[in-house]
Amino acid sequence: MMKYILAIAALLFFSCGNKEDVLLPKADRTIVKEVVDLSPIYIFFRVKDRDTLAEVNRNNSISTTNWILNIDKRLPLRLVIPEVIKLQAKKSGDGAHKNIAAQNYYSYADSIGKNLAFLPFTMIHYKMEKPLKGIVVFFSKDGKIKVNNELVSKNELQNVINNFNDGLQKIRYCFDKNSSYGSYIQNKIFIRTIELKNVISEECVY
Repeated sequence: MMKYILAIAALLFFSCGNKEDVLLPKADRTIVKEVVDLSPIYIFFRVKDRDTLAEVNRNNSISTTNWILNIDKRLPLRLVIPEVIKLQAKKSGDGAHKNIAAQNYYSYADSIGKNLAFLPFTMIHYKMEKPLKGIVVFFSKDGKIKVNNELVSKNELQNVINNFNDGLQKIRYCFDKNSSYGSYIQNKIFIRTIELKNVISEECVY
């Protein structure tokens, strides 16, 4: 129960005495359970004049620490990923204060284990465009998966790619820019259950 309370507490951010909520994604397993020497960064869900906005608060971030990105699950990827790219560039370009051992993680709630959990993404390079070559595994907004435009189920995915892949083409995971951040994290965790070769550390959002 205490672990579950800690997970809920992680949804809260205190600014100038005001409590603000970040609704974290949920998943059914823990990838990383504990991170020490960390700096929390928050990306809030905002609505202004019917427009959805992603508001970043990184006031407490220290470039030499592990960064934990607490991102509201309701935000679309088209707003989240550009901010993540900026944060990655800021941290990697911090010159003399750089710590090559410091990692970046997304936070989420493990609904089964009732604990706060973390998903590493330090080595991921993001592009806001469709790849021009290679094998594309695309996760759509409506939960469908396509391999080079051919619809497949989650259960079929590994076999389809194994049969499709000639061992030379690179595999890229791509995501619908209008998908929610919450579904993105769930898809990322699902991806970790698949054993594929030639997957490159580049993700495309378009």
